[in-house]
Amino acid sequence: MPASPSTARAINDRLALGLLQQEGPLTAGQLKQLTGLSRPTVADLVERLTASGLVTVVGESGEQRRGPNARLYGIVADRAHLAALDVRTGGVYVLVSDLVGRVLAEASVPIGGDTGTGPAVDLAVAAVERAVKEAGADRLHTVGIGAPGLIDPASGDLRDSGGLPAWHRRLAAALQDRLPEARVTVENETNLAALAEQREGAARDRDTFVLLWLGHGVGAAVVLDGTLRRGASGGTGEIGFLPVPGTASLPSSTDCDGGFHSLASAAAISDLATSLGLPTAPIPDGPGAAEVVRGAVATVTAAAAGGGEPGRGALAAGSPTGGRDAAAAATGAGAAGADGAVRVGAESEVRGADVPIGRPAPESAARGHGAAEGPAHADVDRAARFLGVLADRIAVGAASVVAVLDPGCVVLGGEVGQAGGPVLARMVEGRLRRMSPLATEVRAGGLGGTAVLRGALLTARDRAQDDLFTPAEQR
Repeated sequence: MPASPSTARAINDRLALGLLQQEGPLTAGQLKQLTGLSRPTVADLVERLTASGLVTVVGESGEQRRGPNARLYGIVADRAHLAALDVRTGGVYVLVSDLVGRVLAEASVPIGGDTGTGPAVDLAVAAVERAVKEAGADRLHTVGIGAPGLIDPASGDLRDSGGLPAWHRRLAAALQDRLPEARVTVENETNLAALAEQREGAARDRDTFVLLWLGHGVGAAVVLDGTLRRGASGGTGEIGFLPVPGTASLPSSTDCDGGFHSLASAAAISDLATSLGLPTAPIPDGPGAAEVVRGAVATVTAAAAGGGEPGRGALAAGSPTGGRDAAAAATGAGAAGADGAVRVGAESEVRGADVPIGRPAPESAARGHGAAEGPAHADVDRAARFLGVLADRIAVGAASVVAVLDPGCVVLGGEVGQAGGPVLARMVEGRLRRMSPLATEVRAGGLGGTAVLRGALLTARDRAQDDLFTPAEQR
C-alpha cells in the first residue's frame, strides 16, 4: 500500500534533515543528488522546512555561482538548546549545545562525599544554569544525563544502588522541577560511552561489539546488531560483580568487592602499580589510574625507540602504527610474540598465565639471565610487568563476556582504556586468543573519559530532533 502524501512528505523531510545533520549545509542540487528525489520535490521540501523554521539559508556554494541554485541550506542551530551531564561520584560535568551539537558552554562542579543530598543537588543544578546562561540560551529543550548505576527499564529512573550518593537519584527530578519545559532523561554512563564510541570513536564500523569501561570503576555495554541491550532489569554489563579468579572473596548483591571490580578498578590498578614500585597519582580515580597506565606505556615504547630516558620517543596512543610498533617496543629487543606477551630484554618474558591473576609476576619471571642492571632497565622491567599483569586481569573479565556473547570486537573504553592505547589492547587481544576459540578484535577506546558526556549529548540531540523534525500531526 503506497504511503499517503502527508506520510511521504514527512519521510522526505526527515531524509533531508538527516543529511543536513550528517553532511552540514547543502544546496538544493546536492540534496537532489543525495536523496534521489526529483527537483520539484526537493524544492517543495526546502520551502516547507524553511517555513517551519527548521532550515535556513546559511550561505552560497562557490564563488562563481550566484542565484537560487547556489544557496546553501542548513539546520537552524539555535532552534533548540540541549544540555548533557556526566554525573560522577565526586561531581558533575555539564555542557550546553545547539541543535546540531555545537558546544556553546561548559561547566563543572566538585561535590565532596560529605556534602548533603540537598546541597549537592543545588550545586549540580546551579552548574547547569550557569552553563545555560553562558551559552546565551533562553531555555533547554532536552537534557541528557549519564550516571553510574542501574536504570529502571519501566520508569527510566536511576535505581537505588549501594555505594552511590543519594543526590544522583534526586538530580533528574530536581532538574525537571527547575526546567519544566525541558525533557530530562537519564541513561547508564557506560551505555552512553558505547553510543559515543559507535558514533564518533573506535567502533564506528561495528554494529556488534562490547565496550569494556575501565575508569574509576568497571562496567560493560553490549551493542548487538546495532541495538544497545539493557536486559530485563537494566543491568546488562554490570561486570564489576562478575566472579573471577584471583580475588580474595566473592562479590555480594550489594558490594562488587571480590568481583572483577577488585582486579580492574582504578583503586586496584593503583595498588598494582604501588606493589611494583611505580609512581601513582594521589587520588586513585579514573584519571589517576590512567596516568599510571600512560606512563608505563611510554616507558616500554621508549625502550624500543632507541633507549634513553623512559618516555623518549613514546608513540601516541592513537598512532595508526601504535598497536604493532608499541607491542614491539615492549620487547626491548625485537618483536612481540603472536600472543601479545610483553618481553623485556632478549630472553625474559612476562606471561600472566604463569602467575596468579591478582598478583604481579615474581621478580624472577620478569628478568632474563644476564640482563643489564641499572635504573633504565629497572624502569622498563617494572612497567612491562605492570602492563602484563593488567592485561591478564582485563582479559579474564573480557573472556567471560566473549564466551557468552561472541561480539567479535571488544573496545577498552574509559580513561584507562584510552591511556593503554593500542599497546594494552594488543596485549589483551593476545591473551584472549589463548583463552578463547572465538576470534575477537580488541581496540582502544578513542574518547576516554569524555565518552559519557558525548554520549549524553548525542542522546539529547537525537531526542530533540525526533521531536522537532516530526510533523505536529504525527507526534
